[in-house]
Amino acid sequence: MVMQTNDFEAALAEAARFVEASLEALLPQPAGTEARLLEAMRYAALGGGKRLRGFLVLQSGLLFGVDRSALGRAAAAVECVHAYSLVHDDLPAMDDDDLRRGRPTVHKAFDEATAILAGDALLTLAFGLISSPEAHGDPSVRCELVSGLAQVAGHSGMVGGQMMDIALEGQSPAAPEITRLQRMKTAALITYSCEVGAILGRAPQPLRDALAAYGQNLGLAFQIADDLLDEEGEAAQTGKAVRKDAARGKPTMVSILGRERARAQAQALAQQASRHLDLFDEKADLLRAAADFVVGRRA
Repeated sequence: MVMQTNDFEAALAEAARFVEASLEALLPQPAGTEARLLEAMRYAALGGGKRLRGFLVLQSGLLFGVDRSALGRAAAAVECVHAYSLVHDDLPAMDDDDLRRGRPTVHKAFDEATAILAGDALLTLAFGLISSPEAHGDPSVRCELVSGLAQVAGHSGMVGGQMMDIALEGQSPAAPEITRLQRMKTAALITYSCEVGAILGRAPQPLRDALAAYGQNLGLAFQIADDLLDEEGEAAQTGKAVRKDAARGKPTMVSILGRERARAQAQALAQQASRHLDLFDEKADLLRAAADFVVGRRA
C-alpha cells in the first residue's frame, strides 16, 4: 500500500482535532483568583500547532487496539509537556521570542511571571493526566507512563538538552555532541510519544523497541528540519522568529555540515526511521508518512 500525501494530511488533521478536543476537555476552566493562570495555560496549549506528538501517540496506540479515550488523555499529556517547554523556551531568560504559532508568546500576551507559572502548571498537569485510572486500569502501566515521561522531560531528556543548548552557544562542538543535545532536547519526547501506545497496549518488547528506534530517528530528523527552517524559512510561514540560531551562535547540524549535507542527513534519518517499522507491515504506513512529512515540512 502506498500512502498518498493527502491521506496523511487528512489523518494528521483529524488527529489534531482529536487532540485539541481532548485538551479542551481536560484543561481546567478559568475560575477564581487564579483565573489568569488558567487562561494562560489554555492560551499556551490550545489553538495551534501540528500536534505531531499527539498524532504519534494516537497512531502508535491504534497499532495495538488501545482505546481512543485513553490515547486522547495520553496525547493531551504529551502536548501539555510540549506546550510548557515552548512557554519557558520563549522567555526572555531563554530564547526571548515574541512570536509563537503566529501569535504573541505567553509572556507577551500575559506577563513573565504568569508564563512561568503556566509552564509549571502544564508540566504538572501532564503527570496528573497519565497517572489517573482513566489513562489505564493497571497501576503498573500508569507507573510506567509516569516514569517514562519523567525521564524524557527532565535532566536526562528535554531540560538537560536545553541546558546543553545554552552552554554550547558560541562554541564549535563535534557532530556527536550536537546529536546528543538534539536527542535529549527534541528526540526524547518524540520517542516517548511513539512508545506510549505500546505501553498502553502492553505490546511485546520487540515491537516497543521498533517504535522507540523509529522515534529516535524521527526526532533527530525533525530537529535538523527545524534548524533548516530557521535558516531558510520566513516568520509568516513558520509562525515564529527565524535566523535566531546563527544570531546567537548556536551550533546545529546545519552550522557544522552546511544546508545540503544537513538536509541529506535528515532524509537519511527519516528513511532509517521508516525501516524500523518493517515489523508492522502496512499498518504503520501513516507513521512512515510522518517521517516523510517531518523532513519536507515548511512550517
